[in-house]
Amino acid sequence: MMQAAIFEGAGRSSIAHSPLPEPAAGQVRVRLHGSGVCGSNLPVWEGRPWFTYPLAPGQPGHEGWGVVDALGDDVQDLRVGQPVVCLSQAAYAEFDLAAASEVVPVPETVASRPCPGEPLACAINVMRRTRIVAGQPVVIVGIGFLGGLLVQLAAARGAHVIAISRRPFARDVALACGAAEVVRFDDVTSSREDTLRRLGTDGAPCVIEAVGDQHALDLAGSLVGVRGQLVIAGYHQDGPRTVDLQQWNWRGLDVTNAHERDPAVYREGLALAVDALADGTLRLDSLLTTQLPLDQLDDAFRMMQTRPDGFLKAVVRCD
Repeated sequence: MMQAAIFEGAGRSSIAHSPLPEPAAGQVRVRLHGSGVCGSNLPVWEGRPWFTYPLAPGQPGHEGWGVVDALGDDVQDLRVGQPVVCLSQAAYAEFDLAAASEVVPVPETVASRPCPGEPLACAINVMRRTRIVAGQPVVIVGIGFLGGLLVQLAAARGAHVIAISRRPFARDVALACGAAEVVRFDDVTSSREDTLRRLGTDGAPCVIEAVGDQHALDLAGSLVGVRGQLVIAGYHQDGPRTVDLQQWNWRGLDVTNAHERDPAVYREGLALAVDALADGTLRLDSLLTTQLPLDQLDDAFRMMQTRPDGFLKAVVRCD
């Protein structure tokens, strides 16, 4: 048996004992050290009417890391006891299953620290979809965990990064991650004017939206220069959006939806993220602000709702 969180809706989860999952052919069972708590899970935890409760044990956790615990048939390139990150779907638990093709070994230097692999893969794959080059100004709208990672990656390419965020703490994090300048996001008009003054032009060649709401999309779209690239990295999950299509059309924008869903590309991004952690391109110390045991998962989500000062990203530990 194992302990696993069960989402019950209305802002509640419980910890229950659940049967240990057995790996099928081509699968790996991972003994999880922990999982990141993802913003995309917040509506599920809050209890939106289009979800069916209770969820299966461990769902929808998907940012797990740990060690290989058992191998299914036909798994050749992994071994029991090996530290890994994985792309699994029920990681709010002590154990989870993943396809062997979606498990990436990590070196001991990485394994000794929390490593929520899936959002790191997202950041790598978002950056791979951009046309950012050294010396270029890049605007990143929204500094949460993903935004902070993107600041690091863009700065590593030699870009002049302008980071926009509502919270003073997040702006400080952006500077620590390599942003050259930060802008306060009060409203679309004032933030746009401030950013354009800093750019000294009527728009940037690349703007990344990393929030997932209407106001951030409005601001990001208004900051892209003629023939520039608008990269949508935020997860827009709460209904349709409106866009100023006349503005987008007049400026000839290239709009890139950068959420990767091809399993092979996702796995490539995960492997590249592990390399970036190992060589120091990605640094998580300033981004992982909260660690809690699995039985305090509800507290992690409440922090995500209220965003207290000093909070950016939580992980829950299962070891």
